[in-house]
Amino acid sequence: MSSSISISRVNRVYTDTDGNTVNALADVSLDIKAGEFISIIGPSGCGKTTLLRLIAGLDKPQSGELSIDERAIKDVSTERGYVFQQGGLFPWLTVEKNIAYGLKARGVFKRDRSKVSDYISLVGLDGFESAYPHQISGGMAQRVAIARALINEPKALLLDEPMGALDSFTRADLQDKLLELWKQKGTTMILVTHDIDEAIYLSDRIVIMTPRPGKISSIVNVDLPRPRHRGGAEFLALRKSILEFFELAQAQPQPEYII
Repeated sequence: MSSSISISRVNRVYTDTDGNTVNALADVSLDIKAGEFISIIGPSGCGKTTLLRLIAGLDKPQSGELSIDERAIKDVSTERGYVFQQGGLFPWLTVEKNIAYGLKARGVFKRDRSKVSDYISLVGLDGFESAYPHQISGGMAQRVAIARALINEPKALLLDEPMGALDSFTRADLQDKLLELWKQKGTTMILVTHDIDEAIYLSDRIVIMTPRPGKISSIVNVDLPRPRHRGGAEFLALRKSILEFFELAQAQPQPEYII
């Protein structure tokens, strides 16, 4: 199952430790279709994570409305799974117990305990059930975090740069696994990322935000057929157009493009 999400004229203002007013988001509106894969990109500090936290119900706007399936988002809910940049695994729990944690928190572990092994297999971690977070790689740890979020069968999965700290090969592998899960589950997915290639590779649409105060400056439709090839002409042309938007097209070529 998946859900549509609506964000209407949302504003978020903070007061920092020095008493200064920080305009994080200004008049942000966005409609996300059920089952869509959306990426949000933009400069550091533009409010990408703030927007994700608002959708999750971890924060509240000063004004504007957020809703899921036409129901107002007022608090956290298991219908919206959240994956943090560093995974946020409990170091004292095994892979199996980390994934089971969501079921236990909801009080349905006894009823649904068979799902744990299903999700371990789903993310390709068979044989690592008894391993602790410090005994597995960063990419494997992020798979555990994704499985832990998905086991509650959320209608939307919110991903806050979950692959940002991984090496290129591990990140590419996890991107493919995420796409596989998206296709299998049909879950609405919203990804915050600094990696333009990652956004193009994964997304149906890319939401580009301005520097603070964060506003949506453009939404790019990614009409490339799947599976996508990072070295293909259409892929590279789309990447170039996005880079030009950020006035980075003339920058020295790098193995990866981070904004």
